[in-house]
Amino acid sequence: MITQRQMFLNHVAQTSDAPLALEIEKGKGIYLYDKEGKSYIDLIAGISVSSLGHSHPQIVDAIQKQTNQYLHTLVYGEFILSPQVQLANLLQKHLPDNLNCTYFVNSGTEATEGALKLAKRYTGRPKIISCKKAYHGSTNGSLSLMSESFFTAPFRPLLPEIHHIEFNNIEDLQAIDEHTACVIMETVRAEIGVMRPSNDYLKKVRERCTEVGALLILDEIQVGCGRTGTLFAFEQYGIVPDILLLAKAFGGGMPLGAFISSKEIMDSLTNNPFLGHITTFGGHPVCCAAGLASLKILTEQKDIVEQVFEKEALFRKMLQHEAILDVRSAGLLMAVQLSSFDQVLGVIHECLKNGLITDWFLFNAEAVRIAPPLTITEDEIIKACSILTAAIDKVCENENGK
Repeated sequence: MITQRQMFLNHVAQTSDAPLALEIEKGKGIYLYDKEGKSYIDLIAGISVSSLGHSHPQIVDAIQKQTNQYLHTLVYGEFILSPQVQLANLLQKHLPDNLNCTYFVNSGTEATEGALKLAKRYTGRPKIISCKKAYHGSTNGSLSLMSESFFTAPFRPLLPEIHHIEFNNIEDLQAIDEHTACVIMETVRAEIGVMRPSNDYLKKVRERCTEVGALLILDEIQVGCGRTGTLFAFEQYGIVPDILLLAKAFGGGMPLGAFISSKEIMDSLTNNPFLGHITTFGGHPVCCAAGLASLKILTEQKDIVEQVFEKEALFRKMLQHEAILDVRSAGLLMAVQLSSFDQVLGVIHECLKNGLITDWFLFNAEAVRIAPPLTITEDEIIKACSILTAAIDKVCENENGK
């Protein structure tokens, strides 16, 4: 009889020729379990998605209650659906006044696509500024923002009028001019291996955008919803974007994204043409119910986000090894820098053998990714770091034994 693994390899599309193919049976808290019952610490939370752990009871309860009410109804923006309305209202209460109108979508890349359209429609301008080695998604428009030809060349032609600048480079901000519709950047850069803005860089970006009338889009798809130690990462840098992007953890484990702006800016999608941006499943009531439950937990149980910095410090304390060249972090988004991709790959597989799931970064394959559920405990951090450093030991021993 054909196994589930064989069906997976034969009939489910894969994006690499060597998938991990871990067969998951269930998830609870920071752990995933395979069909043999073996537990794995999920140290990447599904790439920053499961910030409150797997199968959080309040989120599961919200999903179950909504499934008993109704599922899909009508294309986005026509019916008044309570989970959408309540989530948008709660977001507005925890965001600056100008971020008061939410357009719900299904994913991060869709949030990017919608935001690009909104910026071009509102400003009437063609030019878009993105950062080199940035990742905002894989659909055609989002992919066009990427500077790396290795990933983009096979899919050309891309969107025109995309210009790339260096993050943290003040001189490059002169590229933002009166033809610029928007500047899009991550508040904290993830896929380069965790890079924070320095020297009031984001304030200078904000000032330049305001000066020339360009919209500032901040992508917090990976770093939002408490991961960096505040509910939204931009709160730490003294600025407010014109458009904010959320996804990943925003849905509480369900597929949900959003681009958020002012009612004035967002209303430009209602005319010339009407239906300026539409999505069949964006703001699905079950996904919004999960997102609402997740946001309620984060805003009501404040210690979850408040403890992020303490947990970050403990990770940094425990990640001591002569092979670790650097540890960069922004709350519970961390990059453990090693010397080669071979080392990283070896560590990933060695960790998997010993019950820990980790990963690498798209634009920094020499670093190990750490982005656990925010609910991880001190004891669990110590255990995870012990497995990780033991894996580094093993890989180094193998290298030295060659």
